[in-house]
Amino acid sequence: MNDQRADLPEVSHDQEPRFRVRALHTASTLTVYQAYDPRIGLPAARDGRFPAVWKRGRMTWIKPSFTWMMYRCGWGTKEGQETVLAVEISREGFLWALRNACLSHYVSGLHEDQVAWKRQLRRAVARVQWDPERDLRLGPLPYRSLQLGLSGEAADRYADEWIVGIEDVTPLAAEVHGLVRAGELGRAAGLLPVERPYPLDEDVLAHLRP
Repeated sequence: MNDQRADLPEVSHDQEPRFRVRALHTASTLTVYQAYDPRIGLPAARDGRFPAVWKRGRMTWIKPSFTWMMYRCGWGTKEGQETVLAVEISREGFLWALRNACLSHYVSGLHEDQVAWKRQLRRAVARVQWDPERDLRLGPLPYRSLQLGLSGEAADRYADEWIVGIEDVTPLAAEVHGLVRAGELGRAAGLLPVERPYPLDEDVLAHLRP
């Protein structure tokens, strides 16, 4: 494997805000990623909806960043995460989730106090956390990627109303990973989904940015 950092495509991160949603999106949808055991992932991709074995009662995390999903699932090699899904959802659903979300950790000045934050967190059907975005070698970048956790009503809406389509992108993950391992980062970058800044009104993220 060629580990020379000089092989990385030249990308300037200086102007990227620390907290901003970036995603593959259209006029009516955006794409998020999840990774599942094939017993869930394969039927979901085939049928365009999650199978009955998908547990609605547990929080499900969706991620607009492909490379962060690769970091989380090890390019689809981690046990129970071998099937990587690209889930296209409605913009309306995503917006509803953000408006009904709570930040996953307490921030002084953003929340009244820790008691108020914990009360809000218990009631919220969605939660947001910001984790370092990842480069092709899955190293951390200086800006953050949004992760959105859905539970209760939000998970039900996600599964039953928001999903427009589900695609198995495990082969893409394997192809990009192979190119990264071979040191062909330019070719690997060319295969990545084009994740552009996602337009949101300021008030939508005001309660979710640390």
